[in-house]
Amino acid sequence: MSASSSVPHDYQAVVVGGGPAGLATAIALACAGVRTALVARRSPYADNRTTALLGGSVDFLQSLDVWRRCQDKAAALRVMRLVDDTRRLIRAPEVKFSSDEIGLDTFGYNIENRVLLAAMEERAAELSSLTRIDDDAETVSALETGVEVRTKESTFSAALVVGADGRHSLCREAAGIGVRRRELNQSALTLNVAHTRPHHNISTEFHTESGPCVFVPLPGDHSSVVWVLSPTEAGRLKALSEEALSEAVERQSHSILGRMSVAHGRHVFPLAIEQPERLAAKRIALVGEAAHVLPPIGAQGLNMGLRDAADLSDAVRKSLAHGEDPGAASTLKRYERARRADVFSRTFMVDMANRTLLNDFLPLQSLRAAGMHLLATVGPLRKLAMREGLEPSWRSR
Repeated sequence: MSASSSVPHDYQAVVVGGGPAGLATAIALACAGVRTALVARRSPYADNRTTALLGGSVDFLQSLDVWRRCQDKAAALRVMRLVDDTRRLIRAPEVKFSSDEIGLDTFGYNIENRVLLAAMEERAAELSSLTRIDDDAETVSALETGVEVRTKESTFSAALVVGADGRHSLCREAAGIGVRRRELNQSALTLNVAHTRPHHNISTEFHTESGPCVFVPLPGDHSSVVWVLSPTEAGRLKALSEEALSEAVERQSHSILGRMSVAHGRHVFPLAIEQPERLAAKRIALVGEAAHVLPPIGAQGLNMGLRDAADLSDAVRKSLAHGEDPGAASTLKRYERARRADVFSRTFMVDMANRTLLNDFLPLQSLRAAGMHLLATVGPLRKLAMREGLEPSWRSR
């Protein structure tokens, strides 16, 4: 029986989904003293994708006692370099941001997702208030006094359910939350490479007519690559031999990292923008890709998901401190209030940045070039852009 609810529940909160955003949310809730269950199959850690963790994300993972378990397997990001590689009539100047300009040692760290997930699973296993249910949710039903979650093996209820179950969210559907989707006719080819020249902890983003191609440092002389292309071209490149793909990636990088060798494992993901009408309803709160889907520009995706986790756990903590139901409307409103501006503004900015790359309209290209020139030359604007890129200034917890 929860002290904050008049209805008995098996758990105060249930998190559905075991990706980084779901695991972080479950750990944060458990660390806040919330009796929590995490419902998800354990990841096989087979995916070699990486995440650039910026600013507050690293601080949040430190507060959860996760970061120390994987920090030595991450590469620091000290310089962000933007290069116009569009071959258009009007091109933007190169822009280079250095973390020491705003008094920081790094902007953040790049880490393989499987390494981050392993550290999170290790931390989750230590928390007595967190129950790990190694199963998939088959149905989620929103009731007046709670939410019922049914798996193949069991059924249980909670005052609050967190939907961290991705783009096709079962929890979002149960909450009756509609979503606006726009397919982008772009795909992201992701892979890792070894190279003969050191990266010096510089992340380089080439802007092409099909989207960005980003080379992000990994430990040693290795980098992760996210290359946004047309679906047809992404499929063609994925099908190449390792030698041919290595040559293609090296050409795209203009050989700034020397000779390249593609590591085992490459993936292609269709890109879209998805915006749910709300972030919470009917005792169900959304985090991660259930709450927002963006193209991989500016490393915003998982960083936003970790801010979801931080703000939701903070909203629940405040509700419990006031003797309120963790799934009550007041809790959900507190969470939506904390996240609304960040989610809307990041989605808008990433969408606009992507549109300017794809659009050949000359006045728009002129405007983009002028904006990049200002970022390259105006000190206060540069510093503002760097700080806002790490974490929104209006966000408060």
